[in-house]
Amino acid sequence: MKPCQAKGPIQGWVRVRVEESWFTVERALLASYSDYFRALFHSGMIESRQGELHLKGGVHARGFLIALAVCRGEVPTMSDPDELVDAVECAAFLQVPLLSQHLCDIIDSDNCLLLYHAASTFGVHTLFHSAALFLCDAFEDLQEAAESTIPDSLRKYSQSLSPATFIALGTHSPSMELLQDSFRVVCYLDEKEGEWKHLTNLPTLCSTSMAGVAVLDNRLYIVGGVYGYQKDTVDASFCYNPESGVWTALPGPQQPRYDFTLLGHEGRLYAIGGEFQKRYISTAESFDIEKGEWTFIQHAPRPVASAACAVARRRMFVCFWRPPDTTDIYEYIPVKDEWRLTTTMIRPQSYGHCMVAHRDNLYVMRNGPCDDFLRCLMDCYNITTGQWTALSGHYINSKGALFTAMIRGDSAFTVKHMLTLVYSITEGGWKPRRQMKGFPKSGSLWTCLLRLPKTGPVIPQLDEERKEEEMDSPDTSEGFGEATLQL
Repeated sequence: MKPCQAKGPIQGWVRVRVEESWFTVERALLASYSDYFRALFHSGMIESRQGELHLKGGVHARGFLIALAVCRGEVPTMSDPDELVDAVECAAFLQVPLLSQHLCDIIDSDNCLLLYHAASTFGVHTLFHSAALFLCDAFEDLQEAAESTIPDSLRKYSQSLSPATFIALGTHSPSMELLQDSFRVVCYLDEKEGEWKHLTNLPTLCSTSMAGVAVLDNRLYIVGGVYGYQKDTVDASFCYNPESGVWTALPGPQQPRYDFTLLGHEGRLYAIGGEFQKRYISTAESFDIEKGEWTFIQHAPRPVASAACAVARRRMFVCFWRPPDTTDIYEYIPVKDEWRLTTTMIRPQSYGHCMVAHRDNLYVMRNGPCDDFLRCLMDCYNITTGQWTALSGHYINSKGALFTAMIRGDSAFTVKHMLTLVYSITEGGWKPRRQMKGFPKSGSLWTCLLRLPKTGPVIPQLDEERKEEEMDSPDTSEGFGEATLQL
């Protein structure tokens, strides 16, 4: 999150008294990150020019110290309940959006109910909504505690929201037929019945073969892909809105690419590396959702294809896994448009890898050595401590190794054709928790999370006139524009 823009230069230092503690702080820092101080320094009142200020009520010294740490780019740890409440109170009183966002980032099963209640009490809306969504997703685990520690109104509000639902789709090439292939579908997991059900059909010209798939702001994006024996690229993108059940066609990247990494983060899609004309490439682009435009960003550190990616604590990480015995994890920093090497792990493997994020941990899963390639070994990298940990046990999903996973709350879902497994994420590893039916199609899978309407999947209905128009219009692989695709 970028700092607020202060009106005019604010120079010098100010001593701020909070309770019995004094803090000497740059005025520019306070004005950049706090709406309260920015308004005060531009108010023209006597206090705006004084060298000392006394904050009376509404904020505690410990909360103010946490706010300063966050504004300076630090990542303070807050495990004590009183610290958390003080931080929420400070975020509300001094109006510090960056602190509110940091509190949203650290929501977990241990502090969710406390932060939810505190955000409701002090009116921190972004934190209130984030905590409500987390409780909605993890209600099965937190129900007993929620019923005994928070008001019924908060519990009922959380349950009125749509939980994150697990989505999966297989690998398909574009269809040129008027009638949709019955297998070209996107499915969602009905957790009550433990089976995968139809959500929507893929657009006729959409390819999921070697495409980029990502979710951003509760929209499913499928970018590029290939068709035909020559692996010709699909020069278009498709967006699915679960609230309306409508697909929309969008422009594809400026650089044709396939087998690339697609990541959604803070209003943008990022397409990284991939292949073009059977050669690995290092170019990268970002797509501004509001403007509908692709722009090039700093090239990846080296040519790369099929790299795994994850967002941890609002930071973007990409896992480069070639050559096969080396894993380099880079962070891309959008505000600086630069790549930074985070860590390197050297460990034997046979093929493939997957990376997911939970709290401040990155979990890297890959096949074992070639003499036992069905083993799926997992290593954990903590972005706060910079330490690697090899997790005990093997993570195998039915007949074959695991290479697709999704994180929701403190649970991990893994999907294969034969079985869907749910794990509880603990400090020592992932513990099996539940199993359900597998995805009803063999082959490679894409998986993600979407919040579906409480009433279930939306199926758009076409009027007779629109149906006749669509039947009369020929299919084409060019000139997608920004058309709405009703299925």
